[in-house]
Amino acid sequence: MKKLSEFAIGETGKVVTISAETKIRRRLLDMGVTPGVEIYLRKKAPLGDPIEITIRGYELTLRKTEADCIEMEATK
Repeated sequence: MKKLSEFAIGETGKVVTISAETKIRRRLLDMGVTPGVEIYLRKKAPLGDPIEITIRGYELTLRKTEADCIEMEATK
């Protein structure tokens, strides 16, 4: 298990847990980042912040601090 921020471009995984403070956790849940959902890492900025993911059929951009809160299980 590793954090979403540690994934390589093109890697896919499922969300296991979200370990964030209340405001960030609520924001992630509202955007569809929930346990069990599959995430594909599309792009990373040159310094790693922000990252672009595909989740539930749409593209979403997250800050590195947000991605650090998402524990993932690699599927591919």
